[in-house]
Amino acid sequence: MLSLKNKPHLQALLLLLIAMISVQSSGTLAKVLFNHFPVLTVAAMRLLLSSLILAVIFKIWTIDFKQVRWKAIISYGLALAGMNALFYMSIHRLPLGIAVSFEFIGPLSVALFYARQKFDFVWVGLAILGLILLFPFDQVSHSLDPIGIAFALGAGACWALYIVAGQKPSGISGNHTVCLGMFIGMLCILPIALFTGMSPTVFEPSNLMYFIALAVLASALPFSLEMIALRNLTALSFGTLMSVEPAIAALSGFIVLGEELLWNQWLALATIITASIGCTYTTQKARKQKEKVNKTTS
Repeated sequence: MLSLKNKPHLQALLLLLIAMISVQSSGTLAKVLFNHFPVLTVAAMRLLLSSLILAVIFKIWTIDFKQVRWKAIISYGLALAGMNALFYMSIHRLPLGIAVSFEFIGPLSVALFYARQKFDFVWVGLAILGLILLFPFDQVSHSLDPIGIAFALGAGACWALYIVAGQKPSGISGNHTVCLGMFIGMLCILPIALFTGMSPTVFEPSNLMYFIALAVLASALPFSLEMIALRNLTALSFGTLMSVEPAIAALSGFIVLGEELLWNQWLALATIITASIGCTYTTQKARKQKEKVNKTTS
């Protein structure tokens, strides 16, 4: 029987896989909740409960608020709010795997913007090809909602801003930055959700348990597992594995929601994943070479 105790790298890979499955399972649960509650209500409750759970896990009361750089925290929180709200609005109109693929262009664009390798044009070309393949040309029965696509691309743009904002010094730890950023995001979405018809029934025990499950699957569990996994994974391994999220999303949507994709859309997912893996590899390789040069010249 295979033991993982003496295989920290393999254990980390398994934890990261569970984290990704958890995130994409939360997407399928959110789509089920859309049948009973407005989309922004689901988004607001997810951020509200996630922020409370993470505040306890990361002991938010230990923050030295005098050190907080609120400009960085607010920009991070706004990006987080936009990413969550727009993504939920996109999966309300699109299959989960398709929405995640369009959204994934955001972080991929950030990586390609900073990459300067000879293979960069190959990854850009593959990403563009993947986007083209996502569209079910001449198949009206599988047509994609253009508003849903716009929401997914908007979520991807917010994801890109989220990455950039998350790299700015916030004066506190990364975990505490996530906590405060999620509170800011919740404060942005909650008033809109209340204005557009958020019902107090969401706090009834029979409904609240589903929202707590959503918060755990979407944030608390994956954040915690990723923190443990990162101790034994390189940035290359982490980035490469995260690249398969569109495929996990598509499988989750197919198994739980019965969302079927065309053959060219599965090919599109494979193309975008390949572009992301390739970009991750060349970026990390360039970073190591730069660090090596810096060491030899210093």
